[in-house]
Amino acid sequence: MREHARVVVIGGGVVGCSVLYHLAKAGWTDAILIERSELTSGSSWHAAGGFHTLNGDPNVAKLQAYTVSLYRELEELSGQSCGLHLTGGVMMANSPERMDYLRLAHAKGRYLGMDTEIITPNEAAAMYPLMDPSHFIGALWDPVEGHLDPSGTTHAYAKAARKLGATIVLRNRVVELTQEPGGAWNVVTEHGTIEAEHVVNCGGLWAREVGRMVGLELPVLAMEHMYFLTEPMPEIAEFNARTGREMVGVIDLPGEIYTRQERGGVLLGTYEKECRPWSPKTTPWDFGQELLVPDLDRIAPSLEVGFQHFPALGNAGIKQVINGPFTFAPDGNPLVGPVQGLTNYWVACGVMAGFSQGGGVGLVLANWMTEGDPGHDVFGMDVARFGEWATPRYTSAKVRENYARRFSLRFPNEELSAARPTQTTPLYDIMTTERNAVMGVTWGLEVPLWFAPEGTPARDELSFHRSNDFNSVGAEVRAVREGVGVTEIANFAKYVVTGPGAEGWLDHLLAGAVPRPGRIALSPMLNPAGKLIGDFTVAHGTDGRFHLWGSSAAQIYHMRWFEAHLPADGSIRVERLGMKLMGLMLAGPRSREVLAALSDHDVSNAAFRFMDHRTMDVAGVPGMVNRLSYTGDLGYEIWVEPCYLRALYRAVKAEGASDFGMRALLSTRLEKNFPTWFAELRPIYGAAEGGMERFVRLGKDFIGREAAAREAEAGPRLRRVGLAIEAADADVMGDEPIWARVDRDYGSVAPAHGLGAERFDAEGRAVAKIDARRDGDWRVVGWVTSGGYGHGVRLSLAQGYLPAALAEREETGLFEVEILGVRRPARILVEPPFDPDGTRMRA
Repeated sequence: MREHARVVVIGGGVVGCSVLYHLAKAGWTDAILIERSELTSGSSWHAAGGFHTLNGDPNVAKLQAYTVSLYRELEELSGQSCGLHLTGGVMMANSPERMDYLRLAHAKGRYLGMDTEIITPNEAAAMYPLMDPSHFIGALWDPVEGHLDPSGTTHAYAKAARKLGATIVLRNRVVELTQEPGGAWNVVTEHGTIEAEHVVNCGGLWAREVGRMVGLELPVLAMEHMYFLTEPMPEIAEFNARTGREMVGVIDLPGEIYTRQERGGVLLGTYEKECRPWSPKTTPWDFGQELLVPDLDRIAPSLEVGFQHFPALGNAGIKQVINGPFTFAPDGNPLVGPVQGLTNYWVACGVMAGFSQGGGVGLVLANWMTEGDPGHDVFGMDVARFGEWATPRYTSAKVRENYARRFSLRFPNEELSAARPTQTTPLYDIMTTERNAVMGVTWGLEVPLWFAPEGTPARDELSFHRSNDFNSVGAEVRAVREGVGVTEIANFAKYVVTGPGAEGWLDHLLAGAVPRPGRIALSPMLNPAGKLIGDFTVAHGTDGRFHLWGSSAAQIYHMRWFEAHLPADGSIRVERLGMKLMGLMLAGPRSREVLAALSDHDVSNAAFRFMDHRTMDVAGVPGMVNRLSYTGDLGYEIWVEPCYLRALYRAVKAEGASDFGMRALLSTRLEKNFPTWFAELRPIYGAAEGGMERFVRLGKDFIGREAAAREAEAGPRLRRVGLAIEAADADVMGDEPIWARVDRDYGSVAPAHGLGAERFDAEGRAVAKIDARRDGDWRVVGWVTSGGYGHGVRLSLAQGYLPAALAEREETGLFEVEILGVRRPARILVEPPFDPDGTRMRA
């Protein structure tokens, strides 16, 4: 075994082999994969082997589509069959709510280049005649679904990696990881030590153990998962002989079952409610290619439904029951990327859908390691999306909840209950017991979403349509627009930057201007490719300290970037303040009046200007005050230590401020067409595309300047736009397609995978060629990023991206937005509908 390598990949499942292959393909052939036993000896070997492209996160869906499209190339390069069965699949619904879910998935697929189709139960039953269509009211057909041979696919990755020059070492467990002062890793194995520049944790079931070698507690947990195989069934033999085709895969949403043909029989699995973690604290190193004891009683409720929905299964004999462990992260998505605070330690684990996602995970991680950027928007997979609050007990509660709900509906206004409350502010009890607040979670923190009327239950009525919060949120918005409102803003990310070179460091890190002492600036942060990776409010204190505020969910993501760019001499320090600093937002035309009553300082417009930053006492407590507001109205942010928050809030309420929650805040920001991080501002958009070019200072040197200058000179390909929609009883939720009546292709929609877009009748004949992105003169030209109802302007509003050539076309009849399967007329709002010239913020 070699003593040196550029990178060591730990773990020989499908993910580890994919990472190795993609690293070698990118030119890093000095890479070694070390596996404690044989390839696939964790979860990969007993996986059901299904793959699909649909995902709740469209960016993850794109990588799943890449994974599926990779398999033919992988077979050709490796000479190893993946056992690919591209059958297509249907997702079945039995209620109007589940049909709404399918319509959302279908609409989302349009702009992703997925040729899905809403079909009838009888059309689905023609392709899978084991079902009784009377139990369903509709279905979604996806031609790019199927199954493969898990072992063959993993070995195809491995053989392809070897052909490209990478090395695989089997039966050699990694026992320790240490790091030299210069950053090199010592990978200590049972058969010797390898010095490596990079280490990648693809440990799968042992990812926690490999993380603990460097003091890292990864939020992953293994769950027992069962499926069974039947004996050959005559119904399947007859269908195969008659059509010359294999039966399609089926996801039965009401039954919470997945099923497909497996040879001459059926494979059926379920994500049962009574789920069970496996080895919750540690994973034994000697666990190998073995299965767990089956427990059909635990999945009996799902099987009872399955035998009703698929009656032929009641007569089939069960040949084998497979019960094996798979690892999950709290939200079900993988954990991928570099770990904050560790040099060149990477993770690719928690990939429960390895044969749908493994190729995409390997691609983005290899890009990240070799090019410094994943090349895709992968925050939904990024290990940095979890904070220190994601402890093992939190992980256990959320993984069990996620597993049990895998085929359950998730409504857009639904807040899940597991592991709550984890983080609370000093106002939590006031909000829940005195103010009747409906609470939600932002990055582990409880935040007020809206305030239910006194005497009514403080809960959401779950729906894809406007719900019981609509009138209350409207009243909160009107209270802000007509008077003064107060909302808690502890969920903002907060940082402080200090040191003799802090100003120059920030000036290079951020694309915008660094403010003068006592002032505030808004600044995007770009990567070297000129893409948006941050959006900050920056305040320059008179004491030389710089305070930054940003998105709470990106705290670890941004700290990782900050730390990677700090000078080695320690002259500059960045501290993430977290819950050490909390605050309230005052907003509305009476907000100055309230602040004046609570402060001995002159807060007149002349003395305390828009975008000023002051250290001052408010209601007798020390704090910092920023004159700005995300509502687009006159407003202030008051920041204090936690011990002062209750007193400050009581004083503000005594001056007549009305409570408003996060949903009202988001409604007001839509009325101003303000973007938000992770919706409109993401690492796939340039500053000009996101409408942030006015904050970029091309005359200075900053990271991403050259790319930003090229974008400014050539003009952006896309543009963020605001839209007003003629909606009915439902507003956009995000990811809806934007249609336009245009005479040419603007190239803004992802191309189809080229893997087939047909469906079939009962005789196996192709009956439809699908192009989900065209309808006569109409084409899908863009997508919605976020939206809702603007209560102050009484408009259904959305933001989204369109080709730049269409972004200022204000004429009516040109655009439509698809909401729950119905295309609604829409028009572009070149100016925000509320206070377009910004006079109220500056008044």
